Amino acid sequence: MDLAAFRALEPLCWRAPSAHNTQPWRLRYERWAITVGWDPADALPAGDPTGRDLRLSLGAFVETCLIVAADAGLRLDWVADHDEAEHRVGRLRPARQPYRTPFDAGDVADRRTHRGRFTDGPDAGSLTAVDDVARQAGGAVHVVPAGRLGALRRAADRQVYADPAVTAELRRWLRLDPARPEYLSDGLSDRCLGLSRPAATGLRAALAAYPVLRPLGLPRLLAAGDDPLARGGAVLALVAPPDLDAAGQVEFGRVLMRMWLTLHAAGLAAHPLSQLVDVGATRDAIGASLDVAPARIVHVTRVGRPVAPAPRSARRVEAAGSEAAVGGRRRVRPRTSSMTPVAS
Repeated sequence: MDLAAFRALEPLCWRAPSAHNTQPWRLRYERWAITVGWDPADALPAGDPTGRDLRLSLGAFVETCLIVAADAGLRLDWVADHDEAEHRVGRLRPARQPYRTPFDAGDVADRRTHRGRFTDGPDAGSLTAVDDVARQAGGAVHVVPAGRLGALRRAADRQVYADPAVTAELRRWLRLDPARPEYLSDGLSDRCLGLSRPAATGLRAALAAYPVLRPLGLPRLLAAGDDPLARGGAVLALVAPPDLDAAGQVEFGRVLMRMWLTLHAAGLAAHPLSQLVDVGATRDAIGASLDVAPARIVHVTRVGRPVAPAPRSARRVEAAGSEAAVGGRRRVRPRTSSMTPVAS
């Protein structure tokens, strides 16, 4: 197994999306396999207490690794081996032939989360294409009726912002000051959130004063301050098979990555609205509108054709070749050159 060849590709693999752009995945290089795990320090225990978004992110990372390796001619396949105690989801191992996929490294590099304006939503052909991706894995994609979405979005945002632990977690991962070193490595930057400098400064000040302003109505004010639905597009719900366990959620994260890349190939982009799934009341309401068991809804996202390209989100990776001994945990540090419940 050519470990060195895959290591050289690892920075591109890190272009996979993750909630709050925490990039939780970790690789352990072994003689005949590469173990994929995660660092609990990069999980979101308040905002993602069940670990659903973490496992979807890990699955998206696995799919990305397979696509990038296949494009380079490396023959890898995936063996799931989920172990919560060991913080492990499985292994990439040698295969007889490269992973079969319609996507390539260019798709991975160019895909962006887009929080800006859309000219229109997905057409019938694009909807059929992403629904086919989900149905091949026992799921489905549904368009969420627009009728009550605005009210549901505001209700979900109010509940999220009313929770001090969730808000503290969000504040930890916001990158609103370009002068700070982590601005170039991870988290949700002002640029990727589409915030002007005054808006970023105002948000930073409001969150810094959160303990004082929360009882005075700050959660309601923050929820009313931005309306992504007003920026166009359609809202899609990804529905998983019934009774999906933890390992199944990782595998469905691979489906989510294929769904996003299918949208990208059609000239579309996605903006996750995870709060609609994270808050039980809004997830129940969406489930009722779709006649789907709410527990099966694992992802909700705004989709459309972008007016302009989205900024490139940061990634926390080492330069190729700086790994210590084979078999050790890969250490990561912020990059020093080049330049987002949300994925980037």
